[in-house]
Amino acid sequence: MALFPAAHSWAGEPRLPANFDVSEIAPGNYVHYGSFDERSPDNLGDNANIGFIVGEKCVLAVDAGGSLAVGRALRQAIRRITPLPVCYIVLTHVHPDHFFGAAAFLDDHPQFIAHDNYPAQLAARSRSYLNSLQRDLGAAAAGSEIVWPTLLVGQRMELDLGGRTVVVQAWPPAHTDDDLTVFDAATRTLWLSDLLFVGHTPVIDGTITGFLAVMKDLRAMAVDHYVPGHGRSDLPWPKALDAQQRYLTVILNETRAAIRNRRTIQQATDEVGLSEAGNWAAFDLFHRRNVTAAYAELEWE
Repeated sequence: MALFPAAHSWAGEPRLPANFDVSEIAPGNYVHYGSFDERSPDNLGDNANIGFIVGEKCVLAVDAGGSLAVGRALRQAIRRITPLPVCYIVLTHVHPDHFFGAAAFLDDHPQFIAHDNYPAQLAARSRSYLNSLQRDLGAAAAGSEIVWPTLLVGQRMELDLGGRTVVVQAWPPAHTDDDLTVFDAATRTLWLSDLLFVGHTPVIDGTITGFLAVMKDLRAMAVDHYVPGHGRSDLPWPKALDAQQRYLTVILNETRAAIRNRRTIQQATDEVGLSEAGNWAAFDLFHRRNVTAAYAELEWE
């Protein structure tokens, strides 16, 4: 399948998300924090934390949001900060709340960067993602299209934004099998995307054991500032990882116990991890799916 973005077209100017603000969390690093609310015509798919890094030569965006409208709001936010060109869009993984806004940047002709595994996952999911976006946003989904990566990362890639080196790192299967992080070396700012959830129920679309293993490696990194994929925290690094690690460890241990005790997958989803219910937003939406994924992985250990 071709790796180059398709031609784009949309009629008129889309309505933009309300209150689309950005915060400078470290010099040259600007974050927009998405909503925990379910995707709807009201929030236009503005559900993920996204943002950008400004160098002396150009700008790198970390994800583009969940619709064309969100992407255009991000592009406008960049233009309020700097006239420099947008040279890179990092698509941190294949979930649609992070990538559907990429079409807003097609006229900038950036490199669209993704994990080696991203194109295969996107090819398998693109039709269902487009259908569900149309279902959830209706007319507000117009112009939100699939943009294919132009540059793939197998392990690690250094990018020069002009006086600022950014490292894009590919990780083994964890949250998904195509997770990337972005690290601004100048300020030691780590953009984790969905390798870190704060307040919002973590999601397992890869492997729970892999997720925990990657978190161990993340803990060892020297980080002064960080950006989760969802939520925000003032806790120092790596303490910000503790709640997610606790949640995933509870699921791991209780699912293994359920399998040892010959509980069915249905029984496990009804019983495992309920002690965590009060700690996370969107628990009812994602927790049972996580237990199902963990059971399917762990029953063959």
